[in-house]
Amino acid sequence: MYKHSIQHITYSFADLKTLMAKATPFRTGDALAGLCAESYQERIAAQICLADLPLSNFLNEVVIPYESDEVTRLIIDGHDKNSFSEISSFTVGMLRDWLLSDFVDASKIQQLQFAFTPEMVAAVSKIMRNQDLILVAKKCEVVTKFKNTIGLKGRLSTRLQPNHPTDYLKGIATSIIDGLFYGSGDAVIGINPATDNPEKVHSILSMLDEIISSFEIPTQSCVLTHVTTTIDLIHKNAPVDLIFQSIGGTEKTNTSFGVNLNVLKEAYEAGLSLNRGTIGNNVMYFETGQGSSLSANAHEGVDQQTCEARAYAVARMFNPHLVNSVVGFIGPEYLYDGKQITRAALEDHFCGKLLGLPMGMDICYTNHAETDQDDMDNLLVLMGTAGCNYIMGVPGADDIMLNYQSTSFHDALFVRELLGLKPAPEFESWLFKQGLTNDQGKLIASKSNHTLLKYIDA
Repeated sequence: MYKHSIQHITYSFADLKTLMAKATPFRTGDALAGLCAESYQERIAAQICLADLPLSNFLNEVVIPYESDEVTRLIIDGHDKNSFSEISSFTVGMLRDWLLSDFVDASKIQQLQFAFTPEMVAAVSKIMRNQDLILVAKKCEVVTKFKNTIGLKGRLSTRLQPNHPTDYLKGIATSIIDGLFYGSGDAVIGINPATDNPEKVHSILSMLDEIISSFEIPTQSCVLTHVTTTIDLIHKNAPVDLIFQSIGGTEKTNTSFGVNLNVLKEAYEAGLSLNRGTIGNNVMYFETGQGSSLSANAHEGVDQQTCEARAYAVARMFNPHLVNSVVGFIGPEYLYDGKQITRAALEDHFCGKLLGLPMGMDICYTNHAETDQDDMDNLLVLMGTAGCNYIMGVPGADDIMLNYQSTSFHDALFVRELLGLKPAPEFESWLFKQGLTNDQGKLIASKSNHTLLKYIDA
């Protein structure tokens, strides 16, 4: 039982997961689940109580039982007790102050990434302002490598997302070439297929491999099909670069996605066996998002932001090349408006980076949410300032297959120009060699007979 009094009213919280939920900044998903604070005063009482909570409590009290949840077992069994000794005397509030101090830099955070549990970083995020989340995340540098290098300071990469409602190969290829002309695609050329049909997925993979190899593009491809489909295609010698899967923070959530830790391990080992990375072997790509556990009725009474942080424990087990929250995709039932989407994105990026993940962000929304592209512009600047590894590059910012709004090729150019950010170094060099940028890294007008255009005409 946790308690705190405000104005002669004592607020009680039955257990750790209740305290965490009540301390969370308001969002509609937690209200839908009946987990949020009933008043602003109760939320403040919970946050004060949480700030005074020793970090060691998170090792002695779990939010989901160890015996019934493999994600909890992964978190507890993988905790680094030796490195935790440096911060074992801290409360959650002391951890916040320590992270914000000049003493703590990227190297120090990296040393302690396995000393943190997801619940610890979720807790500290709940008592932070937006500016705190940005400042600490900016300190972090998480670098991964496959066919290029993602996550270096001063860099912002993009996932070129050329989805097509019928998986029409020439339509996909046209969007890819369009994106490349705008300097997009260094994080990955990643396609959400309209169906999970293995033959169609194989044909898309083959086309991607042909484009990347023909033009010697230093990037990787991914078709975001179910991981079991990808495993089967690997056994059929399909040209798979990155292996994708949506994941969640509870065993039940992952079961609803049709996966568990053993399946993900099988996929990881299959990806490594192909040895397709030219400069590294980070072969996995994970997507997450607040509300996925609640929408699957698999949240186990845990608030959606803490569930999201727990998903990052699953991701870091497999040394991924890319991880991103699809922050506004799930809809207003979980994140109602631009304010809630912005807060959730900053929380997700902060928590992922502290836990050692190469965090990107799909800065997005569905058309029935109380938000618009101006909100996304604001969030885009905040994410670029916070050191986000990559964002999405969608033609016109409008995904015509998934029917949601994201960020465009032009948006990536804007934030790179505004903040002085560059693409991945290998990709930056390729753009110059292709005559797409000048020696200052600025895009230049391309000739109508550029070699990239010949692929579409073929």
